[in-house]
Amino acid sequence: MKDNFSKQASQYSKFRPQYPDEMITYLISFVKNKSVALDIATGNGQLAHKLAPFFETVYGIDISHNQLNNAVTAENIIYKLASAENTFFKNQEFDLITVAQAIHWFDFDLFYKEVYRILKPEGIMAVLGYGLFSTNENSDKIIRNFYYNIVGPYWDPERKYLDENYKTIPFPFEEIVTQSFENHFVWTLEQLIGYLETWSAIQHYISKNKKNPLDLIYDDLKKSWQENDQKVTFPLLLRMGNLK
Repeated sequence: MKDNFSKQASQYSKFRPQYPDEMITYLISFVKNKSVALDIATGNGQLAHKLAPFFETVYGIDISHNQLNNAVTAENIIYKLASAENTFFKNQEFDLITVAQAIHWFDFDLFYKEVYRILKPEGIMAVLGYGLFSTNENSDKIIRNFYYNIVGPYWDPERKYLDENYKTIPFPFEEIVTQSFENHFVWTLEQLIGYLETWSAIQHYISKNKKNPLDLIYDDLKKSWQENDQKVTFPLLLRMGNLK
């Protein structure tokens, strides 16, 4: 599993969008027993925190110290440093296992073997994520050119799974057909730029070129943002299943 997010952990915690409550409530409705949940690659703990009111105990694991240091806390959340493919948990321990915006970084074979070991027979495996957002037409043109052309060569190959809406990841479960969700925001320019700066491709670009590629579009993006409605829509991704 790659760690692309330690360097901007505080930015990630501040600017990454939350999953809407209706999506979490929907997910939880499929979980029969609500004793222990596990959020893998928990990052800043945003999903673990959303799960906490529904479970006696929630574990959140990540390979990044910096991410865990920025994670949101609750009395029943336990954060631990661990990889997705090799955890320290007992067999058949969890009623729910979630992965949000991270499964594309995993070694699928090793990860799913671990899930089959630690998920209870009646438990639920859920993969969440969000694709490239859309906004007003003018800003969309700038952002899509930035995404595909300016930083396009700097995305890790695994990014393709998100571009394909997680439909092409291996998913060795009895799949549950799920409804679709979207996330809607009104963002300031600071929030827009802050979110863009969490993109791993931007960090790769900076590492190689020693300059921020956002500088190339900032003026045009600022102008288009100020002239339009500043609404943002994220397509949300959700796949759920039971053990076969």
